[in-house]
Amino acid sequence: MPKIVIDKDCGNSPKNLLLQKITIALAEGDIDYILGIVAEDIHWQIIGDKTIQGKASYAEALVEMKKSEVEKLTILHAFSHGKVGVVNGRKIMSDGSEIAFCDVYEYTGANFTRIKEITSYLVELK
Repeated sequence: MPKIVIDKDCGNSPKNLLLQKITIALAEGDIDYILGIVAEDIHWQIIGDKTIQGKASYAEALVEMKKSEVEKLTILHAFSHGKVGVVNGRKIMSDGSEIAFCDVYEYTGANFTRIKEITSYLVELK
């Protein structure tokens, strides 16, 4: 299990807490939880790398991601407004690399029923 550090300002609304939970589940490799909250036609764009379309392809990508263990996850900001939520932070991986990330989530509705689109920005820090 990764060490989790969350900025104190991230938890000021239920949707912000949900974004934290999603980010932690991704870091811990909790594939069942993640698949339970995404739409069947999920669209995931990793800027500068690839685009994944559909729940089956997304599930395959999660299995592949799980092979790279997160040692430490730091959530700097998590906020949501209407149908969009954003989380940014840093991950230290088991191989010692550090990645800064920003994930932008679009929900199927303002009341958060499912995640329908994710745009991820990942930068490996040197």
